[in-house]
Amino acid sequence: MAKLVVLTLLGLGLGLIRDYRSSYQSRLNAGREVTQVELPNCNLIKGIDSGAEDLEILPNGLAFLSTGLKYPGIKSFEPNKPGKILLMTLNETNPAVLELKIIGSNFDVSSFNPHGISTFTEEDNTVYLLVVNHPESKSTVEVFKFQEEEKSLLHLKTIRHDLMPNLNDLIAVGPEKFYATNDHYFVNPYLRSWELYLGLAWSYVVYYSPNDVRVVADKFDFANGINISPDGKYVYIAELLAHKIHVYEKHANWTLTPLKWLTFNTLVDNILVDPVTGDLWVGCHPDGTRIFFYDEENPPASEVIQIRDILSDEPKVTVVYADNGRVLQGSTVASVYKRKLLIGTVFQKALYCEL
Repeated sequence: MAKLVVLTLLGLGLGLIRDYRSSYQSRLNAGREVTQVELPNCNLIKGIDSGAEDLEILPNGLAFLSTGLKYPGIKSFEPNKPGKILLMTLNETNPAVLELKIIGSNFDVSSFNPHGISTFTEEDNTVYLLVVNHPESKSTVEVFKFQEEEKSLLHLKTIRHDLMPNLNDLIAVGPEKFYATNDHYFVNPYLRSWELYLGLAWSYVVYYSPNDVRVVADKFDFANGINISPDGKYVYIAELLAHKIHVYEKHANWTLTPLKWLTFNTLVDNILVDPVTGDLWVGCHPDGTRIFFYDEENPPASEVIQIRDILSDEPKVTVVYADNGRVLQGSTVASVYKRKLLIGTVFQKALYCEL
C-alpha cells in the first residue's frame, strides 16, 4: 500500500512537472521561427552596441533612447559600463546619436542602469524625462529635466516606493505622475524563477503621484510595456508571457477598468503610440527562450507589429519588420516619425529605417 502511495505521488509530481514545462514552453513561444519581413533603406545605428531597450520621440523629432540595460539572466555586451540616455534628431538627414550628459550632484552616474523611459511636456514646452533605473538591482524612477541647448539632463528627483519594487516600464502623466509595470524580475532569483517558470501572474500596475500611490491593475503574467492613448482615455498594457495587450479605460480618479485584450503569436514588449494616428507600435520576441538563454549561433529574433484601430471590433495587426537575429536581436521597442522607423533591442543594436 505504501509503495502504491509513493508511486501515485511520484506520478502526480511528474505530471505537474510536464504540465509546468509545457506551460513554460508555450508561454515563451519556444521554437517559433519568423518569416523574414525586410524593409528598404535600413541601417544599424552607429554608437549603439549594448541595446536600446526603450525610446521616446517628441513631436519635434527629438528621440531619447535608453541603452546599456543590465537585466538579471539576460545577455549584456557591455556588463561593466553604466547605462546611458542617447539623443537623436530625426529631422536630420542621416541622424547620429549623442550621449546626453547627466547633471546633478546627488545622482550616481556610475550605477545608472536605465530601463523603461517616458516623457512629459509642460505647456511652456519644458520636457521631463522619467526613467526606470536599477542601481544595484534596485528599482527607482529618476526624474530629469531635458536641457536642449546644453544637450544634458538635469536630475531633479529619485522616486522609490514599496509598491514599486521591480519596475519595468512607465508612462508619464505629469512631471512626477505615472503608471508603471512591476514584473518581479529584480526582486530575487527565487521569485523570478517562480514567475518565469510557473506563471503565477504576480505582476501588477501601479499609479504613482506624490500624494497617492496604489495598485490599479494586477494578475499579469509578466507585465511589461505600458502606454496611453493620445486622448488620454485608455491605457495599454503588454502582458509579455501571456502574449496579450490589454486595453484599460482610464478614469478621472486615475483608476483603470479593463475593456478588452488582444492575443498574439509573439511575446509583446514595449508599446509606443503614434500621437497622430493612435496606432500602436510594439517590439516583440518571437521566441522568448532565445532571450533568456542566449546562443550566438541561434540568436533571438526580432519582430515589430503595428496595431491599427485597437478599440474597434476588428483591429488590424501588421508585421512591419521581422528578422531571424542575423541583423537585429531581441527587439523591444519601435516607433515612427514622419515615415522614419526606429527599432530598439534589449542588449544588441538599434535600427533606423526610411519607410
